[in-house]
Amino acid sequence: MPLDTRRLAVGTPEAANQAVAEALVVLRHGGLVVFPTDTVYGVACDPWNPEAIVRLYAAKARPSTLAIPVLVASPADVSAVATALPMTFIAGVARFWPGALTLVVPRKAEVPEILCAGKESIAVRMPDHPFALALLRTAGGVLAVTSANRSGEPATATTDDAHAELAGKVELLLDGGPCPGGSASAIIDLTVAPPRLLRRGPLSAAMLAAVWPGLRE
Repeated sequence: MPLDTRRLAVGTPEAANQAVAEALVVLRHGGLVVFPTDTVYGVACDPWNPEAIVRLYAAKARPSTLAIPVLVASPADVSAVATALPMTFIAGVARFWPGALTLVVPRKAEVPEILCAGKESIAVRMPDHPFALALLRTAGGVLAVTSANRSGEPATATTDDAHAELAGKVELLLDGGPCPGGSASAIIDLTVAPPRLLRRGPLSAAMLAAVWPGLRE
């Protein structure tokens, strides 16, 4: 049975505070929330709740072989989900965070396997978006977040597009207007040597090579 997806604007400080409060209630009860980031709209759930993660996969019709990334409120919050971070992770974070770069690093054993599709790694990013960061901080620093679209469809950069993709499958959609970036982040896998570029995103090869000169595609 389709859900009654509520849609809230976050355009003023008061509205943003109310949206964060309502989003936390949904997330704590295992629900799904769509919200704006600096790149595209994301759909989030509690990363420690396996049942919520199952719902996230189902809402997107996402294959279970594809892991779900996490967004963090600060570089320090990465320690909640990852371990054995390489030195190049620190350099990359210093250069590109907050921003449109996702880094794949070794995951902690405590992270639910379903979130990482059974892999020993996890993808992490700190967005450069004030509302997204406020939501993440209030939610404890980490949320499981993937693009707010059905699997295989283009990522959504507007609320209307996100609504068209996921209405009836999520409890709450937070309307922050068009996302400033409009395209998905770059992804670099730091669990292999040399690091591997999995998706270029909006970052140029020269920008990435400044931190990872041996980066391969």
